[in-house]
Parts: sequence; structure tokens; C-alpha cells
Amino acid sequence: MEKDLLGNLSVPDDAYWGVHTARAVANFPITGRPVGTYPTLVRALGAIKYAAAKTNCVLGLLDEKRASAIAGASEELMQGRWREQFVVDVIQGGAGTSTNMNANEVVANRALELLGAGRGSYSVVHPIDHVNLGQSTNDVYPSALKLGLREAATGMLRPALEGLIQSFALKAERFDDVLKVGRTQLQDAVPMTLGQEFRVFADTLRAEVNRLDVALQDLTVVNLGGTAIGTGINCDARYGMIACTYLSTIYGTEIRLAPNLIEATQDTSDFVTLSSALKRIAVKLSKISNDLRLLSSGPVAGLREINLPERAAGSSIMPGKVNPVIPEVVSQVCFQVIGNDVAISLAAEAGQLQLNAFEPLMAHLLFDGIQVLSAACGTLADNCVDGITANAEHMAAQLQRSASLATALNPHIGYEKASLVAKEVVRSGATVVQVVNAMALMEEDELAALLRPELLTRPGRMA
Repeated sequence: MEKDLLGNLSVPDDAYWGVHTARAVANFPITGRPVGTYPTLVRALGAIKYAAAKTNCVLGLLDEKRASAIAGASEELMQGRWREQFVVDVIQGGAGTSTNMNANEVVANRALELLGAGRGSYSVVHPIDHVNLGQSTNDVYPSALKLGLREAATGMLRPALEGLIQSFALKAERFDDVLKVGRTQLQDAVPMTLGQEFRVFADTLRAEVNRLDVALQDLTVVNLGGTAIGTGINCDARYGMIACTYLSTIYGTEIRLAPNLIEATQDTSDFVTLSSALKRIAVKLSKISNDLRLLSSGPVAGLREINLPERAAGSSIMPGKVNPVIPEVVSQVCFQVIGNDVAISLAAEAGQLQLNAFEPLMAHLLFDGIQVLSAACGTLADNCVDGITANAEHMAAQLQRSASLATALNPHIGYEKASLVAKEVVRSGATVVQVVNAMALMEEDELAALLRPELLTRPGRMA
């Protein structure tokens, strides 16, 4: 039996959490996804409690015995233990207070065990007086979110994105000599190579890696030591800088203190920036997925320029039908992430005065977005891009019958004559070469030299 300001409440005998967590579990049956679902968030909470214990010991505010026990319990969280004890739903009221209290109680009860005391013996190690010393949810929770999100994106999303980029780059090399028709507004435009098309997929995603890195760098700035609203009440003025030193060692990168802790406590723009980076990735991934579906459409009545790996039977009624299921699932993930960005923007805007109470929603959607985008990149690379093949002869034949070749004639016979050639190609179904020869507009050898692949597909080169 434990007690808080609302009264007594029974806690399961085998639990490491206490009364505050128990109330939160009852209050917030929202998503069914507890905080423990997100390993890097639990690790970040452990890192902050570890840094706090060490810092308070250095400052003479916490005795060595308690500090060592709290640090030891916190280290176990960093190592991945006790995640199942983080039972509060990730979406919760109270601006993350229930998550912080869940961490305080788990650390306190495990520290008590390390000291040989029974769980709940809070006169020895107290969740608030000792574990939460010099802290508030309002500096612990957003700092943990930043560190946890940064580690999740660095450890999952960035490698998955790099792997997908590499898959597209390898296909680009393989398809460099495959000529095809380039299109604008779904109409024949000018010649290009399939390799150029796939290299664009790689390069456009590579640009997003750089943007993601910028967003992740912003997450190294925390508001520890600001406590309730950033004024640092009940906290030693030296606490934040010392705690950041410990965190920098844990994470292997410089964790910096925000220059204005009051501003940093109420501002959630770093989460908005990260969400924007995820949204940009999602927008591009969905566009690429749509392109792959379109390029592989058919196999008879579509473009049929590439073949996607056959991953599953496509219909319960149409024999032999195979659908582009991998690009389809990737697009659905992207729609979700784009929608998440809207919700995150609204949650950031809804913050009032010195605090934003809606960070739990941002946490849920950002961690979820990182997870599903990482999985989408992986399955797109492994189950689709790596197995794509090209219908080179089909594309070459399309190019020869396409009026798009007439564009290359502009500098030599003029736009008006080239337009006549294009119109006749479309009308008759003849090739550009056949029409130009029939109209006697150019010598055959001159035309052959002009229509060399390297001249058709490389910018700035003319015969």
C-alpha cells in the first residue's frame, strides 16, 4: 500500500513502480503502447537520472551511498533492463509528469534493492526527494525526448535511409546505358537513361540525410536545471552544466545547455523541425514509390519499363495478377508520417505561457514516425529495389517510336520543322528517323550522329 496526496492505493507486490504510476495507468488507457515500447526513451530517462545522481553527489546535495545506488539503478535502465516496468501510456495528461514519476519510482525501488532494503522503503531512497532531486518533469521529460529521439533516428532511420540510397545508387550504375523516354506531365518529353532516373532517387534521398542531421543536432541542446519553468527553482545553479558533462560522456557527443532555460522550457520547435525532416523524407519516399508503381505498370496495358520483384499473389479473383505491394505499403507509411506532422504542429502551437502540455503526443508520433519510416526504407530496399530489373528492349523501342526524339532536332532544323516531324511521328506511328528521311530534312549520317545516346542524355552536349 502506497500513499500520495490523493490517498492510499495498492500497488502490485512485484512492481518496481509506485502509486503515481498506478494512478497514471488507470487514468490514461489511450493507445495501449506504454513508454517502455520506446527503448531509447527509457535509456534517456536512465541517463538523466544517472547524471542527476552523480551531479548532486558532486554538489554535496546527495550522499555517496544513495547517489551510487541511484546511479546503479539508472545504469541498468541504460543497459535495457526494467523496460517492462515503464507501464504508463505514452499519451498522457500532465505534460509528461507520469513518465517522469514512473522513472523516479522504478529507479528508487531498484536502488533500494541494491542497498538491501525492501521496495517501498522510501525513507531510505525517495522517488522525489532523492531520485528527482534538482529536477522537474518540465526539464527532465523534454530532455529525455530529445536524447531518445536523437538516438532512435541515428540508430534506426539514418542507417535504413542510407541503405535505401545505396540500393538506388547500385541500380543506377546497372541501368546507366538503358535508354528510355523521359516524361513531363505524364507525356513524352525527351530521352534519358533509366540510370539517370534511379540516380535521382538516390540523390534526392541523400539530401534528406543532411537535413535530418541538422534536425538531430538541435536535439543536443537541453533545458536541464531549469526545473519547473526555466528559472531553476530548487536547483543548484551549477547543476545543468555538470549534468550535461555526464550526458556528453554517455552519448559520445556534446550535450549542451540551452542559453535561455525559460525559453527552452516552453519552446518545442526542435520537435517541429524533426517532424518536418521526417515529413520531407515521407513526401519523397511516397513520390518514389508512386514512380516505381507507374514504371512497372502493366504488364501489357501499362508502361512496363521495369519489373518489380513478385512478392505475393495480387488477387483473390484474378489469376496471375501480381501487385506492387511494397511501394504501396511504403506510401501508406508516408501518409501516416505526413499526418503526424500536422498533429505535431498543432500540439506545438497549443503550448501556453511557460509550458507545453502536449509533448507526450509529440513523443508518440515522432518515435512512431522514426520506427515506421525506418521499416519502410528497409523493406523498400530489400524487398523491392534490390530485385528490380529493366525491360531495356521495350524502352528502346518506345524511344524510337516517340516524338520526344524530335526535340534534339531543334538546333539543326528549327522548332517549326521539328514540330512537323513530331506531329507526323504521332500520326503515322513511324520513327523519327523514318520521318526525317522521308521529309529529306537531314543527311542520314548527320542524323545518326545527332541521335547518339550520349548526346541525347547528357546536358550541354551537342553534335
